Amino acid sequence: MVEQAYVTSSPAASSISTSVSHEVEVRVRQHKNHTFPNSFTARYQIDKLVYYECYALVIEAIAREKQLKRWSRIKKLRLIVAHNPTWRNLSADWGKPITPFDDPSSASHRVLIPQSSHPQRTPRAHANHTQIV
Repeated sequence: MVEQAYVTSSPAASSISTSVSHEVEVRVRQHKNHTFPNSFTARYQIDKLVYYECYALVIEAIAREKQLKRWSRIKKLRLIVAHNPTWRNLSADWGKPITPFDDPSSASHRVLIPQSSHPQRTPRAHANHTQIV
């Protein structure tokens, strides 16, 4: 079972919450649906998943959650921005159909590989170019 330490925020990021769960999909749905109407997350509309980490052991996830809870707000914001600079709701696409990788209209599933790291091609004159594969 995978355990997750995660951070949710309000729409304007005025409030954030740090939690731990082995069913983060269920917990985020509960936040979105305000399943517990008197909870902190329901009162402040904290239902946008902005950061999470996965752990093999629950004790590790709980230790990380406790560490994050001790951090200052600015330190938490820096962590989120370092990994999710646009504050995208990481759960926004959960439950939606997945577009096959071979669908050329789905640019979001393309992988960028630096030209110089592609094993079957000779690097071009500019090694900083990237190629969409």
